[in-house]
Amino acid sequence: MQQPIRNLPMIAAMGWRLSAFGDEVAAEPAHQAAALRDLGIGYVEVRSAWGVNVVDLGNERLDRLGTELTASGMGVSAIASPVGKSELHADFEAELARLEAALDAAERLGSRLVRVFSFYMRGGHDAARDEVLRRLERLCARASARGATLVHENESFIYGDTPERCLELVEAVGSPAFRIAFDPANFVQVGVAPFTRAWPLLARHVVHFHVKDAVAIPGEMTQEALMASVRPAGEGEGQLRELLGELESSRYGGFLTLEPHLQARLPDLDGPARLRVAAAALQGLLVAH
Repeated sequence: MQQPIRNLPMIAAMGWRLSAFGDEVAAEPAHQAAALRDLGIGYVEVRSAWGVNVVDLGNERLDRLGTELTASGMGVSAIASPVGKSELHADFEAELARLEAALDAAERLGSRLVRVFSFYMRGGHDAARDEVLRRLERLCARASARGATLVHENESFIYGDTPERCLELVEAVGSPAFRIAFDPANFVQVGVAPFTRAWPLLARHVVHFHVKDAVAIPGEMTQEALMASVRPAGEGEGQLRELLGELESSRYGGFLTLEPHLQARLPDLDGPARLRVAAAALQGLLVAH
């Protein structure tokens, strides 16, 4: 067995709250927790368990998951729901149902943060704007009523894929229940410099931070190209060093959540080994500060 990365607990002691997407390690929650705990990571970002998406788990399995995580000493940083990662023309009642399931998961697993997206579109952004805002406002109203905060992740091909449109959404929705989950790699993939362009616009709205890096995509932006462009922190064009410096100087109190996405880059490694690579890269950047 590989030895734990000894500096990650020290980094946590410095005030950083570390989390990771457990389902990139394994399907079984116990295996997820063991791999994270070996690296000194005390929280898991819940996207799926036992191969089932978090919004489809249901109360019985959510309670079982909560019991297993508590027994492993793990907290939950956020519910990584797929809400809003759907076509804008699709049935919105189904999306509301997915949100309610995500909010149930947040309550049962002890987190107030639920990740959302701002819908895939057909046609231009101008034509989609009003419907995107209408949907997000309804989602935020439900989250606010249940004491949760929706964190919008910038994702390729959705309405809020650029920092300008992310800012537009936050300001137009105007709810304290709607904030930003900042993903540097996703900005790189749409041709945006995360630190020099995105951060000045969004910093005051960021309450959650995904740690992954990427290089620019030279050709067509397919799903395969997106996955192949991802790199460990500091090895791409995501300006992670500068961003972490800003988080430190601003005394950021949210989570740093490792989202390795290194399957295409490191196909010969298993989930725990890829997480170890991602954690070591983050460790190198944080210790440098």
